[in-house]
Amino acid sequence: MRQRYQNWMHTWETRLTTRDTNRVVRPFDWGVEWTRGWPGLNGNGSEANRESLENFFHQLNRHIIVHSDEFFSYRTPTDFRIEQHPVKLHAAGGNNGDDEDRGVGEFLRFTSAIATPYPENNIANARWFPARGRRAMIVLPQWNADALGHNALCRMMNFCGIAALRLSMPYHDVRRPAELERADYAVSANIGRTIAAARQAILDIRCCLDWLESQGYRRFGILGTSLGSCYAFIASAHDERLRVNAFNHASTYFADVVWTGQSTRHIRAGVEREITLESLRQSWLAISPMSYFDQFSRFPKKSLIIYATYDLTFLPEFSRQVVAEFRRRRLDHRVAILPCGHYTTGETPYKFLDAWHLVRFINNAL
Repeated sequence: MRQRYQNWMHTWETRLTTRDTNRVVRPFDWGVEWTRGWPGLNGNGSEANRESLENFFHQLNRHIIVHSDEFFSYRTPTDFRIEQHPVKLHAAGGNNGDDEDRGVGEFLRFTSAIATPYPENNIANARWFPARGRRAMIVLPQWNADALGHNALCRMMNFCGIAALRLSMPYHDVRRPAELERADYAVSANIGRTIAAARQAILDIRCCLDWLESQGYRRFGILGTSLGSCYAFIASAHDERLRVNAFNHASTYFADVVWTGQSTRHIRAGVEREITLESLRQSWLAISPMSYFDQFSRFPKKSLIIYATYDLTFLPEFSRQVVAEFRRRRLDHRVAILPCGHYTTGETPYKFLDAWHLVRFINNAL
């Protein structure tokens, strides 16, 4: 029976990860131009040959990890504002109802701490779900989430008296450049741009905390799903204010997920002829949660780690390694294991089980 259930779940998971027909295999690029201007970086890297760039990125990642507090430092924006806008889907692929009237929502908007060549992406955007009191959560959905993703979770937290800011990650929904159908520039075969997108997301999170503090909130947490979980962990490792953490799907090294995940096969197709897995791991070490456990351990935090038994995107063995590291360091944490996969977590009935674990933990811990 267990084997039949696993086969059924893997078939369902595969069907969900292959339903999109607009995944694009983009060519490998070191993207050294994205590193220019990064704090503490001496020189811009050599563009002479592949070997020198590979060595440059490996050294750069090690430097960032040692000096991560500087790399993830920022200036508080001066243009925070709440705006009311029509709520649109911004689905990852085609129109898919983007223009359908979904009411009006409140959005926190400000100039992102990172300037990119894409004007849409340079304005941070967070749907605001206010609540009275002093508790507030920042919520980051999964990679390629539409603009409605995780809004129901925010409303559930409101019901518990917790305010929520649902942050649009770089290159997602309203921040997606017009040339894209998906949030391809957040995770891609471009090494430097992928690091830059992660850094931008982490700084946007910290800016959101500044705004929440200005509104009188004093107890903060973060909920991240999939890619959002990666960003959430690194942000929490560098910001003492994030005392409650819900990592909804957790993994170790950024490169390992891209290399082995079912939903990132098109990215692997763009990189595997140019770089090995070990080299890719070293090239994205600075945006891998496993690199920052020392920083994460500096502050008292409560964490929930959720992973799925039949996950084909964040392989369960990676999530178990994360749990083992929490245990080894004796960090305050809870673990929930879902009887589904990565994409099926968003399907009935598993989405209700996932939400129950998340909201129950957050309400009790915050």
